[in-house]
Amino acid sequence: MLQNNSALKSKIDQLWDKFWSGGISNPLTAIEQITYLLFMKRLDDLDLKQKADAEFTGEPYTSKFEGKWLPTGMPDKEENYVNKATLCWSHFKHLPAEARLQHIQLKVFPFLKILNGDESLFTRHMKNAVFIIPKPALLVEAMSTIEEIFVEIEKDAHRGGQAFQDIQGDVYEMLLSEIATAGKNGQFRTPRHIIKLIAELVAPQLGNRIADPACGTGGFLLGAYQYMVTQLDKNKKNLTPDEDGFIRNSVSSLLTKNVSDILNDSLNGYDIDVTMVRLGLMNLMMHGVDTPHIDYKDTLSKGFTESNNYHIAMANPPFTGHIDKGDINESLQLKTTKTELLFVEEIFNLLKVGGTAGVIVPQGVLFGSGKAFVEARKILVDKCELKAVITMPSGVFKPYAGVSTAILIFTKGGETEKVWFYDMQSDGYSLDDKRTKLDGYGDLQDIVTQYKKRDQLKKSDRKEKFFFVPKDEIVAEKYDLSMSRYKEDVFEEVVYEKPAVIMEKLIANEIGENISDNDLAKINGGIVKELLELRGMLE
Repeated sequence: MLQNNSALKSKIDQLWDKFWSGGISNPLTAIEQITYLLFMKRLDDLDLKQKADAEFTGEPYTSKFEGKWLPTGMPDKEENYVNKATLCWSHFKHLPAEARLQHIQLKVFPFLKILNGDESLFTRHMKNAVFIIPKPALLVEAMSTIEEIFVEIEKDAHRGGQAFQDIQGDVYEMLLSEIATAGKNGQFRTPRHIIKLIAELVAPQLGNRIADPACGTGGFLLGAYQYMVTQLDKNKKNLTPDEDGFIRNSVSSLLTKNVSDILNDSLNGYDIDVTMVRLGLMNLMMHGVDTPHIDYKDTLSKGFTESNNYHIAMANPPFTGHIDKGDINESLQLKTTKTELLFVEEIFNLLKVGGTAGVIVPQGVLFGSGKAFVEARKILVDKCELKAVITMPSGVFKPYAGVSTAILIFTKGGETEKVWFYDMQSDGYSLDDKRTKLDGYGDLQDIVTQYKKRDQLKKSDRKEKFFFVPKDEIVAEKYDLSMSRYKEDVFEEVVYEKPAVIMEKLIANEIGENISDNDLAKINGGIVKELLELRGMLE
């Protein structure tokens, strides 16, 4: 995990400092510009790897940097065509500073913007993107630091046995965390180990259509992708768990073009912030998803009409937002403007019958007494099979927010007979602002194990950290889904010594245990005198 690699963290801090001192102090602007450079570097690395793989397997492969390209708006003349080989990182990193900046601004960046073809979502959302690194010196320093970061990633990958792309994801997500600390739209990133946990519980399969209606930078879509890629190699015996106890691959020998195309078409994300859309698209592309489907849409508004379309939904939608009442999608029946409730209904609507969702909600959704809160829970209990409510400690989203949250796992159209509750007390990290990795996995792997064998649970002891509650009882409690409503407190009987015994110990502590009664009678004044008087009252 990145937090444990001080050298890597230091280099990322250096990168931020360079942008700050170079005149780009807005975190959102800085992350965009850094992402463009990471994207250029990663594309070149992926291209070289895919070339080598193709040579080894004999599979055909056409490099993105092969052939010539005519920049948009340029006359169709031979001298205007650009050799694509000059547009990759390994070429332009050798150019002098001034020439490098001009080359990237006029040729490399315009080429990246249309990388997936004129009709792709990536091209559409990159249309208004601009490369605004103003100084050649800043560009050279930033590229140098990024190369150092990638070298450190390689070292960490060899030391820890992790996939390169997974550690690179840590780097990228640390950069993304700056958006959260800046308070951008109240957004904060879902920790990767929580995403992995939810993916393990909803278990997306190859061919499933997967949605995140408030995807941000695409973390849940990436989590689903990596889970499915890992399933291709699930029978291999040499796969080792990561620092959170999960087995994850970003690449697989069975990831053929056909399988890759299926995975590409499976992932669908939406967000109302065009910058987030761009970052999400690049995030997935840097992890091997060639044509991600992330679009700029408000999934709660009247302009969004999709329903009954997805097998899997995974989401951590905005908690504290409100939407204009007049713009709420007419298919949403809850009488509220609270986004945390509307998203619960919207995710229900997005799912096909039999589709499963893993959703993070603030714990207030579980017990809120307002009519809309109760109606939202009725959807989960009466119109779905509500499989699990997993409460999480308030520190899971620190340092960005201290809100207490829960994970809901439900299947649309199923029948709720009983709900499985689990009280997560540790996620494997300290619950303070530093979020330091602890020994072990916390409750993460126990949650997975107990969830998968929950139907074998013969007796449900409500004094334990997990148990079942029947639907009838939940309905009788006005659909309250808070764990504290049903959990039985454990009281330990404590046996105290008699006051006279305690008094003798206090006196002995003051004057010694072997003093005679005659000597004791001679002691006068101070705390000993008062203790003796108290002892006399107890006799």
